[in-house]
Amino acid sequence: MKVGFVNIFGKPNAGKSTLLNAIMGEKMAIVSSKVQTTRHRIKAFLNKTDEYQIIFSDTPGIIDPKYKLHEKMMGAVKSALEDADLGLLMVDVRDDFDEIDAMFTALKLKVPCIVVMNKSDLAVGGRVKEANAYFSTKPYCSKIISISALNNSDIDRLLKVILELIPEGGHPFFDQEDLSDMPTKFFVSEIIREKIYQLFGEEIPYHTAVLVNSFKEQPLLVKIQADIIVNRETQKSIIIGQGGKMIKEIGTLARKDIEDFIGSKVYLELFVKVKPKWRDNDTKLKEFGYQ
Repeated sequence: MKVGFVNIFGKPNAGKSTLLNAIMGEKMAIVSSKVQTTRHRIKAFLNKTDEYQIIFSDTPGIIDPKYKLHEKMMGAVKSALEDADLGLLMVDVRDDFDEIDAMFTALKLKVPCIVVMNKSDLAVGGRVKEANAYFSTKPYCSKIISISALNNSDIDRLLKVILELIPEGGHPFFDQEDLSDMPTKFFVSEIIREKIYQLFGEEIPYHTAVLVNSFKEQPLLVKIQADIIVNRETQKSIIIGQGGKMIKEIGTLARKDIEDFIGSKVYLELFVKVKPKWRDNDTKLKEFGYQ
């Protein structure tokens, strides 16, 4: 049986979360067009009985930390570097190759790595061919493959290459019925946060956290209460919106996705709370799930 940790690294917006979802055939990680959407290391288990268990990890995009929140995010990247059996190094085919090369070199991974050229459908001219020539000579590159994660293009081919490179002769680390080691409350909070990324401009999402306070399963529905945390009163007003319009929209969109995720009717209650400078407060970060 093949068992291995396959961890995904790259710049913000390279398509790491979209790739994880495409591989799993399930929405395991939230996605948006904004950078730094992923804040945690999210593990997802791809199982085929008696053949393999692949533990995939989506990691935050690699950035230069400006807040303690960013430091926690980069800590998640560091933990993924330490236990990887195989690295997937994600590249947006339109990015600057020298900049990406410097980032991958700095990771100092000592395991096989596949350079995954994403968004190949958006490449112009001979960009994909140029990328292959550039990265195939790099010491960290064991294989190189072009895909479009959003269009689910060449995902099966990538999985075949992954299976060739992960270790043989292991025992599953996790129950083969499980999809992740993260609790349901985590995914609920992420779904709510995704709606904030979708509905608001550049500033608001980066100042926002979500804390699920209660998750009560009842015979006919699940009752969930969550707080949306912001830095300032002005941000609270924006999240609520005129006459409560925006928070209602967040709730409506999130409730639908949560119902799809847990397979049950949901009653979702949202409040907005102001916690000044929470992104630089170790106690608050821990309370909000950033270890």
